[in-house]
Amino acid sequence: MKIAVFYPKFSFTPDQQKTLSKLGEVVYTKGREEFPLVKLLEMAKGAQIIAVDPDPFGGFEKAKPSLTKVINSLPGLKGVCLSTTSFGWVDLEGAKKRKVSVSNIPGYSRESVAEHTLAMLLSSAKRIFVSDRRTQKNKYRLEMGFELKDKALGIIGLGNIGSRVAELAIGIGMKVIAFNRTSMKMKGVKMVSFNQLLKTSDFISLNTTHEAKNNGMIGKAEISKMKKGVIIVNTVDRELVDEKAMASVLKSGKVDTYAYEGEDLIHTPLSKLENAIGIKGFAWYTKEALDNLVRIWVENIIAVAKGKPQNRVA
Repeated sequence: MKIAVFYPKFSFTPDQQKTLSKLGEVVYTKGREEFPLVKLLEMAKGAQIIAVDPDPFGGFEKAKPSLTKVINSLPGLKGVCLSTTSFGWVDLEGAKKRKVSVSNIPGYSRESVAEHTLAMLLSSAKRIFVSDRRTQKNKYRLEMGFELKDKALGIIGLGNIGSRVAELAIGIGMKVIAFNRTSMKMKGVKMVSFNQLLKTSDFISLNTTHEAKNNGMIGKAEISKMKKGVIIVNTVDRELVDEKAMASVLKSGKVDTYAYEGEDLIHTPLSKLENAIGIKGFAWYTKEALDNLVRIWVENIIAVAKGKPQNRVA
């Protein structure tokens, strides 16, 4: 059996490397930089299992076409093991048609991403982002912020990470409401309709799954229902939000601040707006989360090798 791991070998402990080597031939990338398609195809050739990270494929926003070509080039492929919780960068329908399992890594970065979300909420409300940007340009001026205590935080998606964001927000005195597509209950959280959340939230945190059905869920119509001066944080995927509509309401003041993560932060209508806080995605990048990631990833690879895939999304 051949296993192609699109991640550096040094990221795995010696014991983990040994465990994988017992399954068959294992090849790794030397680094996490983007590779040309021909190199990706060459490395994967003959593999029955591929363990993939989005970076060698160009990042979340570019990975899907290249990954699809790699998957389609492998007639004996049994499974795709992702290094991420999100799976919107994978052609799940194509994998299903070929009966190829796709496994993700649920919950590995729950604490890290939830804390990161709270940090973005606080930094937006306390004007830390804007003040830093102005300071770097020698244009600092005193900007009044406001407290989060007793403000309404609307969480869209009360899953693994969203529920932890709720716990942290309750801990600092926020009133938390949430919308979830499936029925959910959580102590201290009031479940509301999507429209009610949009209308009553002072802050909104997007914590949905990263998949096509959620794309464009926040557009012009949805924004028009929001309170004036709302702050929105998106740690899921930029495709959830209509960036052209968002740019317009950031300029008008309808939305106070929009903080989001993305790959290409230049070619977007948000790029030059002071109150659009675009940063490269690194909410998950902590020692604790990475330790969890690699451990679960190895377990997923072993499960596919044994013919019993776990954590399946397809």
